[in-house]
This record gives sequence, structure tokens and C-alpha cells, in this order.
Amino acid sequence: MLKQLTDIAELPDLRKRVLFTLLCLAVYRVGAAIPIPGINGEALRSIFQAQSSNLLGILNMFSGGALGQFSIFSMGVMPYINASIIVSLLQGAHVIPYLDRLHKEGELGRRKLNQLTRYLTLFLAAFQSFGLTIMITKMPTPGGVPVVNDPNWFFYLVTVLTLTTGTVFIMWLGEQMTETGIGNGTSLIIFAGIVNALPGGFVAMIQLIQAEEIGPIKAILVGAALVAVIMGVVWVETAQRKIPVQYAKRVVGRKMFGGAQSFLPLKVDQSGVIAVIFAVSLLAVPITIAQFMPDNPTAQTVVGFMNRGSWHYQLVYAALIVFFCYFYNSVSINPVDLAENMKKSGGFVPGIRPGEPTAKYIEWVLERITLGGALFVVAIAVLPDVMRRAYNLPFYFGGTALLIVVGVALDTMGQLEAHLIMRHYEGFLKKGRIRQRWFNVGAQ
Repeated sequence: MLKQLTDIAELPDLRKRVLFTLLCLAVYRVGAAIPIPGINGEALRSIFQAQSSNLLGILNMFSGGALGQFSIFSMGVMPYINASIIVSLLQGAHVIPYLDRLHKEGELGRRKLNQLTRYLTLFLAAFQSFGLTIMITKMPTPGGVPVVNDPNWFFYLVTVLTLTTGTVFIMWLGEQMTETGIGNGTSLIIFAGIVNALPGGFVAMIQLIQAEEIGPIKAILVGAALVAVIMGVVWVETAQRKIPVQYAKRVVGRKMFGGAQSFLPLKVDQSGVIAVIFAVSLLAVPITIAQFMPDNPTAQTVVGFMNRGSWHYQLVYAALIVFFCYFYNSVSINPVDLAENMKKSGGFVPGIRPGEPTAKYIEWVLERITLGGALFVVAIAVLPDVMRRAYNLPFYFGGTALLIVVGVALDTMGQLEAHLIMRHYEGFLKKGRIRQRWFNVGAQ
């Protein structure tokens, strides 16, 4: 690890990428601490402390505490994620032929799809910011103190404009991190928000141990279980199903090509943290709509349904995770294209005929490993509620936060490793060329 950190410091391009990513995360954290004017901070904190187990609490965790302070970045990247879900669903379901054509146009089509996603993000950000502002002004506090000091039309206008602008800025910041920095910018922003809440959770845990509300043996068992869950997440996130591929021998002139053996790697959890993030974002849509009519009985039922401890919430949450795991695989992996490319290069799966039978076999394998990965993700996602009810833990143990933190960390470390290997490989070639040049000069 120390050697890799030294290598990062020695490589100018990689060093600039890492520093740029850290600078963007610092800007995000500063913005998350700037509150909207006219908000009673104490009353707002009392609301989120009372509703920490609801969906509102996990959305606050995703925003890095920005929603709990009602800062300029309160909505985080959720509108952007919702827009990405809508565009992906419309494209994957072949509802709009125009989106299908853009998907097949390569890089130019991808840029147009990103532009459509940005426009949709702007619309959703304005819609959700208005609903969030209404909710904040009408939410009852435990002490009866109003959250907004003077909820007039000017407050609504400034708040909606500020929240929308903050979401668009975060979207732009995430894209810049993806293109110029290291890792996926959107995932890193969520990662930074979750990591920001971890020290407070550990401090609260230590305080409970000191107050003898949690015994030392129970604390050790919880710590051991946490380490075991982290190891399990890392194992599943890096697990692969390797399909053997044999390449036929062919003679070109006097040389023989092919005959090599390889494999087609398929990840057990191909979607990574995307399925979990998509599921939470989609669950936030009903509560956003319910904010426009807080006194309506149906809206109150919807808000009550979002209690994370209820079995129906867990059931819907689990179903959405499984759905998005399969949906992401259907969008990112095309078994027909894999089979055709394999056939063109002279490769085949032993015992399976090339072409359509190979595509069906790849799809058969993909469906089964995806089910196993999705069920594992569901088990980890519902774990915090079980642990909180069983042991009264002061923070979300494992679950959604753990999946995102571990998944994003593995992805970012993988990209750093790829950059390091590429730079070292180029440096080795440069040294070899210099030595060869000096050898030629000496021979002359």
C-alpha cells in the first residue's frame, strides 16, 4: 500500500487526478454544510433524530447530513440518479425508438443520451425541491417550534432555486470527477456522504459502551460480525463465473494461429452498488409526491409505509434490488453480441455450438449467478434493521451504507491499480528504448 501511494505521488498525471478528486469532494462537503437562510436548525435536527429509522433518515445519510441541515446540497445526486433510471428504463424497454437509435450510435449517441439525462435532472430537481420545501415548512416538530421562521413566497422561490442549482452543480461536479479524476464521480459523492457519518456512529457506540448500555462482549461480537460482513461483501463483489473459451487453430501461410484457451469472466454481482442506489432513489419518489399534500390520508399512509422497520417496506426494497440487478445486466451485457464476437474470432465454449446456442448458454449462466448475487445484496441491505432491533445499535450496521462504501472503494482502487500498471508498463518500454539506443551508438 505504501509503495502504491509513493507511485501515485511520483506519477504527475495520476497525482493530478487524485488531487482533483479530493478537491471536488472537499467542495461538496463545504457546500453540504451551508444551510438555507431562514431555517431553525435545532427544530430541523429534532425532526431527523425522531425519524432516523424512516426513508428520510437514509436519504439524509446519502446526502452526507446535508438534508438534516437543509443545506444548499440537500437533495444530493438523487434527481440525477432518478433521471438516469428513467432514461435507462425507457431505453431498455424499447419504449422510445429515438433512444434506441442513440444507444446504437456509439460515442455521439452516448453524449446525446447524457444531455437528455441532464435536462430531465433539471426538471426533477425543480419538482423535488418544491416538494421538499413544502414538507420542511409543514412538518411537525417534537417541541412545536416551526422549522421555517417566515414561510412566505420569497422563501419558497429562493429555496427552490437554490436547491435546484445545488443539484445541477453536484451533477456537473460528479461528471468532472468521472472524466478528469479517479473513479465514478456520482458514486464517490454518495461515498463521501456515508463515510462522513461513520465517525459519529463509532463515537456513539463508544459512549454506549462507557455508559454500560452495551456490554464489551456484545461490542466485540458486533465488531467481529462487521468484519465478517465486510469480508463477505468483498468476496461477492470480486467473485466471477469463468466460462471456458477455446479458440480453433488456423493456418495462415506457414504459421499456425489460435488454439489458445481463455475464459469469459462474468461477475456474480455485475451491478455492484448501482442496484442499491437505484432502489433507494425509486423509493424516494412516492414520499416526494406525498409532500405536496401532507394532510391527505393517502399521503400519510404512503409516509407511514416508508418506515424502514415494516415488513412491507423491506419486501418492496428487496424486490426493487433484485429487479435492478437483472435490469442492469440486461442493459450492460448482451449475450448475442458476446456469442457473435466469439464466433468471429474463432472461439467457442467447449460442448456448446457457436452462435445462438452459445448466446443461450451465456444467458442461462448469467441469470443464475445474478440471482445469487441479488439475494446476497438483499440480505446485506436488510441487515441493519435486524441488527438495530436485536442489539439497539446507534448507527446503521452494514446494509446499504456498507455495500456502497465497499463497492465504491473496490472500484476506485481498481482504477488506481489500472493506472499504475499502465504507467509502469509505459515507463519500462521507455527505458528499454533508451538502452537500445545507447547500445546501437556504442556498436557504431
